[in-house]
Amino acid sequence: MSSRRVVVDARRVVVKIGSSSLTTAEGGIDPQRLAALVDVLADVRRRGAEVVLVSSGAIAAGLSPLGLKRRPRALPVQQAAASVGQGLLVHRYTEELARHDIVAGQVLLTLDDVTRRSHYRNAHQTFAKLLELGVLPIVNENDTVATTEIRFGDNDRLAALVAHLVHADLLVLLSDVDGLYDGNPATGPATLVTDVVTPDDLAAVRIGSTGSAGLGSGGMVTKVESARIATGAGIPVVLTSAANAGAAMAGEAVGTLFHSTGRRRPRRLLWLAHATDPRGRIQLDAGAVRAVLERRASLLAAGVTGVEGEFVAGDPVDLTDPDGRPVARGLVNFDAAELPSLLGRSSHELKRELGAGYEREVVHRDDMVLL
Repeated sequence: MSSRRVVVDARRVVVKIGSSSLTTAEGGIDPQRLAALVDVLADVRRRGAEVVLVSSGAIAAGLSPLGLKRRPRALPVQQAAASVGQGLLVHRYTEELARHDIVAGQVLLTLDDVTRRSHYRNAHQTFAKLLELGVLPIVNENDTVATTEIRFGDNDRLAALVAHLVHADLLVLLSDVDGLYDGNPATGPATLVTDVVTPDDLAAVRIGSTGSAGLGSGGMVTKVESARIATGAGIPVVLTSAANAGAAMAGEAVGTLFHSTGRRRPRRLLWLAHATDPRGRIQLDAGAVRAVLERRASLLAAGVTGVEGEFVAGDPVDLTDPDGRPVARGLVNFDAAELPSLLGRSSHELKRELGAGYEREVVHRDDMVLL
C-alpha cells in the first residue's frame, strides 16, 4: 500500500517544473527530460486525475536559438528570449502530449491576472472550462510583456496560487534537488526532511536561496514559501526532483511532503494575503490590534492612530501594531487623504458630524486577512 494516500487520492493535481529540470546546460530544451515528464503526467491522467502544468523554461529555451550562452540580465533580452522560447516550449509539449492523445492548452498569466480580482475570476473560469474539455493546461508567466523584473518566485509562488485557483488537491514542485534538507548537501552533511507537518518543523532548516545551473531564477526559499501558501490553504505539497517525478506521483516516500496546515480559503483572501502589494499602512492602537487578531473584528476609525502612503478606497493596505509590525492586510474603505481627520473618533460621532457614509468600517473583517 502507498505510504502517501494524499498523493494517489488527489483528483486534481498542479505540477510545477523549473527551468534547470527541462533544459541542457547550453540552454536548449532537453527532449528526453521533457518527454519523461509528459509520460509521468499522462500516467496521472490515466488514473483519472486532472493535471495542470506550471512550466518554467521559456527564457532558457530561447537562449540557444538566439546564440546566447547564459540567462541574460537585461529585461529586453529576457523578453526576446521568452518570445522565442515560449513557442518552442509549448510546441514540444504539444507533440509529446499528442503521443498520449492529450490536448495541450497554453495559459500565459501576468501579475495582474493574480492581483486583480476581476482578472482572477476570469482565469478561474478559463481553467475550469479547459479541464472540463479534457485539456491539460500549460501555465507560465507571460514573460514577453512583463513590465517589471521577469520573476514570480521562479513560478513557485505562481504555482501555489494556481493550485488554489483551480481547487487542486495536490501541488507537486519538481526541481533539480530531491527534497528539502536541513542544510546544503553540496557543502556538507545534510539530512533529507521527509515530512513537514507544522511550521515548527522548519525551525532547524537552513534554507539557501541560490538557483541551480545558472538557468533558473528561484531557489529553495521560493519553494518553501510556495509550500506555505498552498498548505495554509489546505493543499498538500510534494517537493522532489524531476527524476523522481514518477515515484512521487505514485505515492512513494520520495522527496518532502508538506502536510496541509489550514483550510481552503476564499480565493479573495488568498489573493489578498499572497498576491497583493500593500499601497499603504494604517497604524492601530493596542486595543484595535487585540480586536482584529483575537475577535476577528472589523477595524474602526476609533482604533487608528496613523496613516502612511497614498491609496484610495478599495486598495490593499497593511494594518500594523504600535511597533510598526504588520498584523493584517485588508481592503480599505477610505482614501488616504480622508483618514487623518477620522482618527480616534467613534462611528456614531462620525455619522452625527459627517453623515451616514462615514459610519462604515475602515477595513471590514470580510475584506481582511491576518498575517
